[in-house]
Amino acid sequence: MDHNFDECHIQGSNDPFICFLQRILRLSVRMLAVLMTLVILWGILDVIWVLYQRLLEPPFMLLQINDILATFGAFMAVLIAIEIFANIVMYLQQDVIHIRLVLATALMAAARKVIVLDFKETEWQHVAALGGIIISLGISYWLLAHRGGAVNSHENGAGGRANGQG
Repeated sequence: MDHNFDECHIQGSNDPFICFLQRILRLSVRMLAVLMTLVILWGILDVIWVLYQRLLEPPFMLLQINDILATFGAFMAVLIAIEIFANIVMYLQQDVIHIRLVLATALMAAARKVIVLDFKETEWQHVAALGGIIISLGISYWLLAHRGGAVNSHENGAGGRANGQG
């Protein structure tokens, strides 16, 4: 039985079982890409449906501010799903996790939360925690962007590779 160990991106691995497991993981990631595509399409249909329903309710063809914010939240959810899909595709193409893209996706998710957040209903601790998360993500993104180098997860003892390029 001939094994192609070049397919194993786990550094130093020449174990056929590890290569077999790696192929299973890559197949799983491909299935995630298909499922994420379905989620994106479903999200787009949901945005269309919500807009259709809201525009047909009285007052006809007018949106209230809450409707607009809900629509923005739905749009952002679809954009976040597209970013997650981009992460999946990059991993499949390069066996690389682009940390800047992951951080940018997290920042977008936090921004979505801020956009749809009802400040009248939200306690100050929640707002402060969200602000701390956004500041942390922003600083991390800025540091990584200014570092300009690749981050190899082998240095941290992990099995795959990670790259700060995004």
